[in-house]
Amino acid sequence: MKSWTVHLHDTRPPVLVREGFALGALVIGPFWFALHGAWMLVALALAGDALIVALSDDLTTIAPLAAAHWCLGLWGNDLRRWALRLRGYSLAHVVAARDADEAFARLLAVRSDLADLFMPHQRVPAGEA
Repeated sequence: MKSWTVHLHDTRPPVLVREGFALGALVIGPFWFALHGAWMLVALALAGDALIVALSDDLTTIAPLAAAHWCLGLWGNDLRRWALRLRGYSLAHVVAARDADEAFARLLAVRSDLADLFMPHQRVPAGEA
């Protein structure tokens, strides 16, 4: 089982962030943050990569870049939580589940009021009710 933190906002759907190492952040770095909408982290990671490339020799660039991306993998999910907190989300729950879908299902089993925030109501056409 994996652990997921649940982050809530007053007007937006809940966001789940997995605990543990972020392999995507290690491999594709700033682009992984972009996939999660953490644009400030994209800018910081790109600036860090550019700084490493600018300050290092051609032969020694790979080691500091690898170390920086290893750190992104280690702290990528924590940085996502930080970015969510800056956008007004608050940490509300911790859920254990096999995957994100099961984690959402477990969350909704406890907090059914959250379903309205990310699952729109079905409209019944006139005359079919």
